[in-house]
Amino acid sequence: MKKKAISANLPQIIIYALSAISIAVIAFIFVFVFYRAFPTIKENGISLITASGFDRQIQQAFYSSDAEPMLTFGMLGLVSGTLITTLSALLFATLMGIGAAIIICEYARGFVSRALIAVVRLLAAVPSVVYGLIGIIVVVPAVERLFVTVDRQIEYLSYFQMSGRGLLAAAIVLTFMIAPTVVSLTVDAINAVPHSYKETGYAFGMSKFRVIFKIILPCARSGIVAAIVLGAGRGIGEAIAVSMVCGGIGFLPKASLGLMNFLAPTLPLAPAIINKSEAMGSFAVESALFSCGAILLMIGAFLSVGAKAVEKKMRKQAGYAES
Repeated sequence: MKKKAISANLPQIIIYALSAISIAVIAFIFVFVFYRAFPTIKENGISLITASGFDRQIQQAFYSSDAEPMLTFGMLGLVSGTLITTLSALLFATLMGIGAAIIICEYARGFVSRALIAVVRLLAAVPSVVYGLIGIIVVVPAVERLFVTVDRQIEYLSYFQMSGRGLLAAAIVLTFMIAPTVVSLTVDAINAVPHSYKETGYAFGMSKFRVIFKIILPCARSGIVAAIVLGAGRGIGEAIAVSMVCGGIGFLPKASLGLMNFLAPTLPLAPAIINKSEAMGSFAVESALFSCGAILLMIGAFLSVGAKAVEKKMRKQAGYAES
């Protein structure tokens, strides 16, 4: 009888075991990263993300001894580069993604719709290094040709060296990396809206445009938010492609430069780990790069919690019971 009970509950036991393993792995990653980053976090405190100068400091840390490591770092330029690059890319990827999903679900028909979603999902699976190569070959020369002139290089030379590699190129590459994810998940969210809801709208004489924006998108907004959050997560954590086009310098944007900040080189947190990893033989550099990882983990955690709060509020507004 006991064996039968175990057999009946076996799927549930397996699910619980796998869930426990997943939680343990995530907890281990957090503990391990913060443990290795602790010397830098302890030395700097909040100034780790409020001060700048990371490029110069990482060189000094590399030549410091393990007996007296140089653990003073300021990562404000890296954090601002991460947030500005990701938010810029996410804005355009969201607009493109929702628009493309509407076309695929509501305007394209039959084979065309299936072909488009297949292409989108294929693009979402393309390795990031391929986007980086396209960025180097296409995006960087295009930015340099369109926006970088000799006069501008001379005018802003005291601030940064202007080339095609910079925040704008990184944002463009990241946009096309995030967009397929947003499109794919938004398509699933729109397709999950019951067909009877649309028919009700048409029955009341609503146009297709009004049905889409008054019925379909509000009903699918929870899935759309999830798509945006996953896109943001990919953008924040992307390293390879962005590191190939960002310029590799943690320049802190200045309000006085206005839109010229987008032509400045940048160094988000994830590419910083890639670019400086060859110097990890130094204890101080290793601790600093693990600090970059710790900040990325915290941003990801806040993003997840924030998305859950937004979803909960949306469900409450829609009249769903609390789960």
